[in-house]
Amino acid sequence: MTVASVLDAIGNTPLVQLKKIVPPGSARVLAKLEFANPTGSMKDRVAKAMVEAAERDGRLPPGGTVVEYTGGSTGVSLALICAVKGYPLHLVCSDAFSDEKRRTMQAFGATITNVRSEGGRMNEELFRKLIATARRLSEAPGHWFCNQLSNPDGAAGYHPLGEEIWRQTSGSVSAFVQAVGTAHSLHGTTESLWGHSTGIRIVAVEPAESPVLSGGPTGSHRIEGIGTGFVPPLWNPKLVNEIIPVSTHDAIAMSRRLAREEGVFAGTSSGANTVAALRIAERLGPDATVVTLMVDSGLRYLTTELFQTG
Repeated sequence: MTVASVLDAIGNTPLVQLKKIVPPGSARVLAKLEFANPTGSMKDRVAKAMVEAAERDGRLPPGGTVVEYTGGSTGVSLALICAVKGYPLHLVCSDAFSDEKRRTMQAFGATITNVRSEGGRMNEELFRKLIATARRLSEAPGHWFCNQLSNPDGAAGYHPLGEEIWRQTSGSVSAFVQAVGTAHSLHGTTESLWGHSTGIRIVAVEPAESPVLSGGPTGSHRIEGIGTGFVPPLWNPKLVNEIIPVSTHDAIAMSRRLAREEGVFAGTSSGANTVAALRIAERLGPDATVVTLMVDSGLRYLTTELFQTG
């Protein structure tokens, strides 16, 4: 199939069954390979949705500059979208996130402002600094602040993801498991799935070191892309049945297992998703189907502790 633009290649990613890491007697566990999107991340979906919504209502004028804070993946996806559509892009990132992500943003033409972290730790203070810096930069004339955490257009970018899961499982999905950063991917997918069946169990995943969604204290962790250290502004607990905390250690260990045992090369948040999905699968039993996301490619983490050691 030929598409007119790389943007038309976003979505319709494969859904594969995990086998070797799933204990006997557990539910079928299916992984949606979101690293099959053009930049290697599910964030292509949300970046396209937010930019196109801003184009439609005039918030982003022709030739305007897009400004955003990012842990990396959304920035890379925005860089792709802006490159294709011809918008200058100014991203605010940090040394807490992988070099691969920052270099990829630059390869697509983005300008980057870096905010220093404390020893590479991700926590509330760092994310607040990123947001404040991006907000200040966006005050320049002709600039549009994407502001992903508070952008209500984000969830709609994942409505097609829910429809794909429903179609690919022939409506047999019992539970959907996804880690929370902005909460757009979890909520958008849930809205689509619950449009078919409200009996589907929705499970949110967060870092065990910073379990704020569960009512615990804020803290530092090393799972890139999730766990801002505060409850996301658009978090809706009514769209979630359960929250499972997963430690950085367990997420890293599972990401390595995914590569070595399943041939699925994914990042740390995908490892966290898989840990939680296996817990749900064990609970639901062999007649159920659990779906989770492989959020991004392991290629983005080759210089991090995820694949440098262990």
